[in-house]
Formats: sequence, structure tokens, C-alpha cells
Amino acid sequence: NAAENAIRPFVVGRKNWLHSNSVKGANASAAIYSMIETAKANELEPYAYLSYIIKELPLVETIEQFESLLPWNVKNEHLAYWH
Repeated sequence: NAAENAIRPFVVGRKNWLHSNSVKGANASAAIYSMIETAKANELEPYAYLSYIIKELPLVETIEQFESLLPWNVKNEHLAYWH
């Protein structure tokens, strides 16, 4: 089942998350895990995707540019350099 496979990393890691020292830390972890799983769901390699958006985000000036960085708008060809 695709849903079960998507949540498996969260179930396996939940004991590690008990050691989040703050609400901000837990929220940051949740945001990163969400980005990783969304990249996977869109058939992107997570490390390459995160590297790509970290490089591109400082250059964003419009909402359209921002939206072009969302995982469902990024093509694997954009990430070829980051593999």
C-alpha cells in the first residue's frame, strides 16, 4: 500500500523524534520530512531536490518563481546536476 510505505520512515524514526528539544525543532523536522516525502511522491531524488531548491530559493523574486520550485513542478532534468 502506497500510504503505508509513505509513512513507514516516520514510524521507524518516531523514537528518535522524542529527543526534539523544542517545538521549533520538532516543527523544523516535520517540515523537512514533509519536503522529502513529497519529493519522493513526485519521483524526485530527495537530496538532489533539496540541494536544488536551497540553491534556487535565494534567487526567487515572484510567486511564479517560487511555485516553479514546488516538487510537482520540478523535472528530473533540472536535478541532473545535483545527482
